[in-house]
Amino acid sequence: MTTLGLDFPVFEPGWVWLVGAGPGDPGLLTLHAVNAMQQADIVVYDALVDDRILNLLRSDAKRVYAGKRGGRPSSKQTDISLQLVDYAKQGLRVLRLKGGDPFVFGRGGEEGLTLVEHNVPFRVVPGITAGIAGAAYAGIPTTHRDCNSSVTFVTGHGSSGEMPDNINWAALAKGAPVLVLYMAMKHLRRISSELMANGRSGDEPLAVINQATTPNQGILISTLANAADDVEKAGVEPPAVCILGKVVDLRDRLNWLSPQDDVKAVRHVPFEQVLDLITMPVDANVSKS
Repeated sequence: MTTLGLDFPVFEPGWVWLVGAGPGDPGLLTLHAVNAMQQADIVVYDALVDDRILNLLRSDAKRVYAGKRGGRPSSKQTDISLQLVDYAKQGLRVLRLKGGDPFVFGRGGEEGLTLVEHNVPFRVVPGITAGIAGAAYAGIPTTHRDCNSSVTFVTGHGSSGEMPDNINWAALAKGAPVLVLYMAMKHLRRISSELMANGRSGDEPLAVINQATTPNQGILISTLANAADDVEKAGVEPPAVCILGKVVDLRDRLNWLSPQDDVKAVRHVPFEQVLDLITMPVDANVSKS
């Protein structure tokens, strides 16, 4: 991509890059992420990394699955972190590819600290987190001046799979007009009850967005009081992100996908064609008058 007049970092042997793959849509990858994917020798990837994104990896790169899904057998976080150290010590260019953003409920901080402890150099490539992108693809802005001046991100379960025991529900309920709930499906009923018991209205709109930004994206609009029942009736399954607040009502006017709720309806251009366009020499992109 040097023809753009831009320089991208070289992925040096013995380094680990913690890269956010975004919420699912390959078009939401950053150029730094694509650059890393084209240089990596080995890729340790999560369950939430879309197959279409994995298809953009260097063809001879080794793939190592390290998915962690609630209630299913999965690798321990400590083992994954040490695995990254081991691969780096072998002189490999190690890409840790994570859904969303590595530092937003992605345990990238834990992995980074392990790398520091073992003197392994690393780089962080942020990704678009599902709490923002999923809402946007549903036509819901996480902030709007008429609705909120703050937003809070919270996880619905901790490392044990149970609800975190350190949440101050009173502060959470009153602290921000908009709440973005990650990994909340398993405990949605209890979360709703706790929020309502601490002052949130049961009539407040709540959106559940599953498989966000992918062709299988689904959107359920409910209320805080009814969300758990509606999710159960509809058979909505994770991965999903929940948006609570008045901004959900803006979806009626800001739902930009056409036809509604159908990601597949958006016309697509082959990735190779897009790549050719963005790597075109700068002079060729300047129209001459």
